[in-house]
Amino acid sequence: MSKVSKRTKIASALVGVLAIASSNLAVANPLSDVQKADGKIHTSAAASQKKVDKYFDQAQDLLIQYDSVAGERETLKDYNDYVAKLVADQETTMAAIQSDIDGVDALRQGVVPLMFKMVDALDKFVKLDLPFKTDVREERVQRLKEILDSAEVTLAEKYRLILDAYSIEREYGTSTNAYEGKLNLGGKEVLVDFLQFGRVSLVAQSIDQKNAWVYNKETKSWDELNDGYLRNITKAIRQARGQAAPDMFALPIPAAEAAK
Repeated sequence: MSKVSKRTKIASALVGVLAIASSNLAVANPLSDVQKADGKIHTSAAASQKKVDKYFDQAQDLLIQYDSVAGERETLKDYNDYVAKLVADQETTMAAIQSDIDGVDALRQGVVPLMFKMVDALDKFVKLDLPFKTDVREERVQRLKEILDSAEVTLAEKYRLILDAYSIEREYGTSTNAYEGKLNLGGKEVLVDFLQFGRVSLVAQSIDQKNAWVYNKETKSWDELNDGYLRNITKAIRQARGQAAPDMFALPIPAAEAAK
């Protein structure tokens, strides 16, 4: 074989090899592009999944917050309903109080004249009653008159003091009291022990226990008692003062007045 033909064969072989190589390169380029695109798709999908996961977590947090806010709203609604009922009840109470306040003036108009009448009646009663503890009782009535004209004492307190005075006078009618004092006899004062037996009898005995007198409501004077009463009066005075045990005693009792 000649040298020319050998070179031709070698050249042909090189051309074939180059052709095959070029063909492989042409196929390899599209495959690489597909692989790169697929990689990008996977990367994008992973990023999208992360975003989805993030948004899902945020949605879950918002849902939890919503449930909490909804629960607080129901609690606040229940509390507001409770407060509204309290306010309504307070408004009703305030309306009732205001009604009472509006009636105070009318009440004063009725109570004030009544209190003056009660004090006047008490004053007359003390003057017409048996003259026991006269100074104390008259001073109490005078004090009530001064209180009625005082702006420093409330209306309720004035009424209470008047009722207290009436209560004290009522107790006098069911009690026995002994106290020391002076008895005016014909312009002469005698130191005596007074014995007040309810409103039934009022007697006086001299400190030396030698003389005794009983008050006469008819004549408004003192009648002297005979010596037969002295011992019983002494016993009654000691019992009234708690100086002797309770025992029977006899006292002069004025006769009941005939009904007219």
